[in-house]
Amino acid sequence: MFEKKLLILLILFSSIITKSFSIEPDVFVQSTVNRASTLLAENISKDQKIEKLKLIAKETVDIRGIGFYTLGSKRKSLNETDKNQYIKLFEKYFLITFSSRLAEYTNPEIEVTNKEKLSENYTIVNSTLKATSERPEIKIDWRIYTKDPDNPLIRDLIIEGLSLARTQKEEFASILNSNNGDIKALFKVLEEFSNK
Repeated sequence: MFEKKLLILLILFSSIITKSFSIEPDVFVQSTVNRASTLLAENISKDQKIEKLKLIAKETVDIRGIGFYTLGSKRKSLNETDKNQYIKLFEKYFLITFSSRLAEYTNPEIEVTNKEKLSENYTIVNSTLKATSERPEIKIDWRIYTKDPDNPLIRDLIIEGLSLARTQKEEFASILNSNNGDIKALFKVLEEFSNK
């Protein structure tokens, strides 16, 4: 009887711990942008900022998920070798584009305003990039993948209604269509970009 009670207590305790450690998507987004803002305010070179931003992206963005999404239906016809090569090239490409764009900002004040749970796996977090003398206010929505509530990940950014993941998907589809669906042509474009 005592063992049974102990087991029930352990189950209850573990479920409380699990719930207490899960991160709400809006809190996750705000803490991520705060980390990036603090880094961008540091008195270090742009190259150093880029390297540090890459580390933040690796922790907070579902790069693999975005990579396969942007490949569209083409991913279904790839063998494992090509899939692995694509993800390796895409990650390098993504980290360079993401970090170099973000490094241009010196004071990105982003305020999370709302969240909408779409399903168990996805939540949209709404935010605003505050206006400065150089730029207007910009609305940014974050598509957060929440399959693992302890480890939410960014799957897309929708800036003023424009999905970055969808835009990337269209760009890759255009490259593939222009080259008779040859994945090696896309590999070449990604490699050339990353080696600039």
